[in-house]
Amino acid sequence: MQLKLHMITIEDLVPQDHFLRKLEAELDFSFVYEITAPLYSKKYGRPPIDPVVILKYLLVGFLYGIPSERQIEQRIRTDVALRWYLGLDLFDRVPDHSTISQLRRRKPTFRKIFRRLFEEVVRQCIEKGLVSGRLVATDSTHVKANASVASEELVETRETPAAYLERLDTYEQEAAEEFTRKTGKKHRLNRKKAVKKCGRKDKKRVSKTDPEAGHMNRPGKPVGPHYLSHQTLDTDHGIILDVTVTPGDVNDAVPYLDQIERIHKNVIPLHAATADAAYDFPLAHRTLEDLEISFYARPQIQPDNAKTDMKRDSFVYDEEKDVYVCPNGKILKLTNLQRGSSGLSLLYRPERSDCMACPMREKCMTKSGNVRTVSHSYFHKSVRQDYDKIETPVYKDALRKRQIWCEGTFAIQKRGHNLTRVLRRGLEAAEDHCLLSATALNLKRLIRAI
Repeated sequence: MQLKLHMITIEDLVPQDHFLRKLEAELDFSFVYEITAPLYSKKYGRPPIDPVVILKYLLVGFLYGIPSERQIEQRIRTDVALRWYLGLDLFDRVPDHSTISQLRRRKPTFRKIFRRLFEEVVRQCIEKGLVSGRLVATDSTHVKANASVASEELVETRETPAAYLERLDTYEQEAAEEFTRKTGKKHRLNRKKAVKKCGRKDKKRVSKTDPEAGHMNRPGKPVGPHYLSHQTLDTDHGIILDVTVTPGDVNDAVPYLDQIERIHKNVIPLHAATADAAYDFPLAHRTLEDLEISFYARPQIQPDNAKTDMKRDSFVYDEEKDVYVCPNGKILKLTNLQRGSSGLSLLYRPERSDCMACPMREKCMTKSGNVRTVSHSYFHKSVRQDYDKIETPVYKDALRKRQIWCEGTFAIQKRGHNLTRVLRRGLEAAEDHCLLSATALNLKRLIRAI
């Protein structure tokens, strides 16, 4: 048997057109040293692992869909390109997976790096012209928590007020002034009652293994403890602009307005936004109108829960007089302004004497003898302005782009970037996981576009 002696370096083994070479040339990790400087001691302890190596160590796991840190370590040992990217020579020891795990567990402030890395990649995408803000699309996807259905138990919890209740304060003041001008009555602002109502006790399923995960039980979705990754992306090249993570039982609409406003003010000015029916709520139409952002949402079917035979569609709204007209021609006048969990509603009621003399009262009045009340959202003008554009090509094109980009992006992340489930427990760990998955996809789209 003859043996050959080869004089070769790791630099020679990595092709010049390799993806990691292009990534190394584009992404600057110098900011990592600034963030992690307070975490290391210059006088005491053993020499630490370079924090950039740690970040790259985790990043390659999401770039190549390697699900665990133990498997990342094994892959780096045998993959020359990964060794080169981490700055390790052929015979250098690969950092142990437990070192990475303990660092993330013992130093929670290290997590700031993941958010900063995501923001840095988005900034570079904007500089390269891959993000315009002409149209952004929003959707959420479920990510399985590291807990089983068997770990869940029914516990009594207190509901917290939805995030948009605080946002309603300004609009309620405006609505109260308009209500007084139209009716001559003074509306009493009772925000404490609304908050107290939302803070009532309720029973829900909570996992003992991961209490911060939420029990998901939606049609067509898996049942059990999950998290939701809410993502907003630019439809030019599919660059994800923001990631928000919530428990799996949180409504999609809850983090939406804060996310859009954060992007609009801190990332890039937005011209239009699109979303599916879960984000079609009146306050969203009004808030985006105030931000001068066009809103294209798939209309949500509103169920008519009236306890009478005569449904809401039987009443015609006269916008000029601001009244409703019943099928018998009687007038329903504005009588009250109501604030609830769904927003602000204007209530219209007829005169009781008109209802008692009406031949249709058996179909219209309730069994207890109450007159029929018709309501609509205080933000109905903003909603109607957006709905008037539903049949336009621009509106239809926006909904189509949302479906293509959002659904396609989630499919890619789940197939190749570890968005199927989180391995660590807790909301912060889930956010780190979803941020790294989004960062990996943004980097691939950045390199491909360049």
